[in-house]
Amino acid sequence: MTDSPYSFRPATQTDLPLFRQWLRTPEPMRWWGDPVHEYSLLEEDLENPGMTMLVVSYQGVPFAYAQHYEVHTWPQPHMSDLPKGSRAIDAFIGVPEMLGVGHGSAFLRLLALELKQAGVPEIAIDPDAENLRARHAYYNAGFRGETVVDTEAGLAVLMLFAAEL
Repeated sequence: MTDSPYSFRPATQTDLPLFRQWLRTPEPMRWWGDPVHEYSLLEEDLENPGMTMLVVSYQGVPFAYAQHYEVHTWPQPHMSDLPKGSRAIDAFIGVPEMLGVGHGSAFLRLLALELKQAGVPEIAIDPDAENLRARHAYYNAGFRGETVVDTEAGLAVLMLFAAEL
């Protein structure tokens, strides 16, 4: 996977201004919510060892944010049956021009494959039920599932990574 145009690096304090900017673009605002609130959560999570926060780059240029965490660290009823060690992914593309051209599917598939190679038993993602763009991208990345679940944030669709290594 070294020849991929996508790369991941751990987020640092120096990335916070970039996250603030990205959270103010239309898609993250629509699906993640209030950019001020979401920024404060990212800032807080940066110090939490249970949250893996990543800057996603394409050909060396940062364009997206991804995070993953063990599903039982932040209990959510719709993920409670997943095996210990399973991880959930959240992500957004912060550069509007990068939306709708396959980047989300490509980097999420790569991230999920890396997690599988590291021995993660199950990888989940739970887009808003109305976020058809994300659901389509996740499907193209190898996630499957149409189970609609009620979460604190509203209705979501639980999707599990189904691609083989």
